[in-house]
Amino acid sequence: MRFVTHDDRSQLMSAKDAKTRVRLTIDLAEAHLTEMEQLTSQKNFEKAQEVLGNYLGLIEDVMHFVGSIAQDKNSTRDLYRRLDIALRAQLPKLAVMRRDTPSEFSIHLKAAEEFVRDTRSEALDSFYGHTVLREEIRPAKKEDARNSSQDNKRP
Repeated sequence: MRFVTHDDRSQLMSAKDAKTRVRLTIDLAEAHLTEMEQLTSQKNFEKAQEVLGNYLGLIEDVMHFVGSIAQDKNSTRDLYRRLDIALRAQLPKLAVMRRDTPSEFSIHLKAAEEFVRDTRSEALDSFYGHTVLREEIRPAKKEDARNSSQDNKRP
């Protein structure tokens, strides 16, 4: 369950601009991740799962926030890049915690890893969205397919 606590929400609402809000969200998420690491090392897995929900709520919230900003600005691209860098650093921490957690709790950490990885991919796609040229995939003609299969048969 992903959620942003009332205290975190009030801090985020007090941010003056988008850059400050994204930076604050990343800092809050990092603090929750550090707390989760401490709880996991203390074998308090129930409380760690609650903190995991707070962490994931912040990540989801920042993606919705950045997604609501005009996409053609360089500042928005910078926000996506900042988010990508932060998530890239946080993924190994989640993996280490998952290895130290019993299986009944580690499934949640595995799902969190996948969510963070997908979110990072989404941030990267948004960052490069209008600058990357994608190659069109054309269906191969029958002659091309025959020629390539004959080329493969030659020694």
